[in-house]
Amino acid sequence: MSVRLEERSGLPVALLDRPDRLNALDLATVSAVRAVIDQKKPVLILASTSSRAFSSGADTSVSDAERAAVSESLYGLYAAMRAASTIIITAADGHAIGGGAQLLLASDIRVAGRSLSIRFVGVGHGLVVGAWGLPSLIGRGGALELCLTTRPIGSDEALAKGLVERVVDDPLAEAIEVGTAIMALDPALNAIAKTIVAISDPDKALQAERSFNSGWRGSIPGTGPI
Repeated sequence: MSVRLEERSGLPVALLDRPDRLNALDLATVSAVRAVIDQKKPVLILASTSSRAFSSGADTSVSDAERAAVSESLYGLYAAMRAASTIIITAADGHAIGGGAQLLLASDIRVAGRSLSIRFVGVGHGLVVGAWGLPSLIGRGGALELCLTTRPIGSDEALAKGLVERVVDDPLAEAIEVGTAIMALDPALNAIAKTIVAISDPDKALQAERSFNSGWRGSIPGTGPI
């Protein structure tokens, strides 16, 4: 199995499990992650069994035809992750390259280990990688710089840029702690918050939040009446 599904503290944890290939992404791995996403759990932790690599990107050992199929399948996975009501928390350490880096972009909350190294390779290989998701996290200039230089950035720089939310010694344990807190909330409200923060136009996001809250009859847990 290229993805190991476990339960930790009552939370589903999907672990990329191809350590011999630095968790390179082939069709079976992408399909397995997509199957977990399609279960529509309230919260999902995405992590790796290896601290050496979260994922080294698309598997270069497969044929050109399969590599093209993997790329297309990955973009479908990113879209599914963003569209899912599930709150996806990724715990990553070691290398996150190409497709692995884009899994971070498609996640909702990113917890980094101290040895995390993120690299958006692509332009030098005739591809564009990460340009769809980076601007909303780190801005247009920062996004273009990472896409064009394809340089690796470490966990501290990723935190400073806003590419990850936390840097800790044990990212999986931290992700489980965050996920446990989120699980205590109303999953429907979590999904609505995820939808609103994904709206790039602040005026439209403001109206969406206003419309939701004006129609709410009751209280949001922990905040009192609306």
